[in-house]
Amino acid sequence: MSIMERISRTAYVRSAVADRADLSAFRKKPSLRILVGIAILCFSYVIAWPAIAVLGYFAVADDNAWLLAVGGPLLYGFSHLVFLLGMYLAGYDYTKIVLRWATRVVMERWMRGHGGRGR
Repeated sequence: MSIMERISRTAYVRSAVADRADLSAFRKKPSLRILVGIAILCFSYVIAWPAIAVLGYFAVADDNAWLLAVGGPLLYGFSHLVFLLGMYLAGYDYTKIVLRWATRVVMERWMRGHGGRGR
């Protein structure tokens, strides 16, 4: 039995597929807190790799590898904390909805490709 077959037999996956988990909850207007959380999530991507690339440019231009060696991990860690703040503000409910939907989609595609095994 493969790992995917074992995963497909879990209660979480079975309920996501049986309930036809979808994204219909996103049709209602989100609150200000959720909008701010999503904006912070987007901002965390801007301060991650693009900012580290700019930092790398300045490290090469200044001939100072320490700038990138120390600043890169610090900047990446900070962007991760910003991402977590955005996730907290956006809320658990939206995260749960997206994960259930993604689980259903992945498992249905896998089952189609494997003759429906795992149901």
